[in-house]
Amino acid sequence: MEASLRRLQTDHIDLYLIHRPSPDTDIEETLSALTDLMRAGKVRAIGSSTFPASEIVEAQWVAERCGLARFRTEQPSYSILSRGIEREVLPVCQRYGMGVMVWSPLAKGMLTGRYRKGQPLPDSLRVKYFGKQMSDGTRLDAIEQLILVAEQAGLSLTHLAMAFAVAHPGVTSAILGPRTMEQLDDLLAGVEVVLTDEVLDKIDQIVPPGTDIGTPDAAAYVPPALSLTSLRRRPVSEHAAS
Repeated sequence: MEASLRRLQTDHIDLYLIHRPSPDTDIEETLSALTDLMRAGKVRAIGSSTFPASEIVEAQWVAERCGLARFRTEQPSYSILSRGIEREVLPVCQRYGMGVMVWSPLAKGMLTGRYRKGQPLPDSLRVKYFGKQMSDGTRLDAIEQLILVAEQAGLSLTHLAMAFAVAHPGVTSAILGPRTMEQLDDLLAGVEVVLTDEVLDKIDQIVPPGTDIGTPDAAAYVPPALSLTSLRRRPVSEHAAS
């Protein structure tokens, strides 16, 4: 921490986030270490990132039970194409008064209009590493419909997507990821865009609330309960019905 503060040329960090859950580390141990940093004045507030709803609840409960600092924010992935957090994560964060800073509101660039059905994919690192997701037919079909919704509303697809990301009352802010000044200027130009209920209803018809469509995000956090076959399959000796 001391080395990080020196590199940042500051004596404290306003908000310190855990990048992802650490299944091998008890959450009480994690919160204890973060609480020590806060008591030392090196960190002002702490938060989590890509935590499942159940782990957000557990962290809040452990903090209260043990008298430790609690997570004040959550940082999940969220976009028109990935609305899964609407089902539990956002309601849980609202219940605990947590701020929510969503990342990838443009779905890795798919909601910029550069990815179109029947057209060659852009030459980009995202296509290289997330090819299946970026070329998914279900997602591209949805994008074509969303482009029509944006045009009818007099908006670009980018502005539609960014405005959607902050329309949910549980979302505090959306993280921008421009690579050029031109992209930054375009994003800032859409800051004041507010979507009407009519537009939001049309989006709901294309991608229903609480759903993720198409190929699963390869960059998403996958809990051990899903990634480890040993946790979701009985031993062969126990396969026979009792």
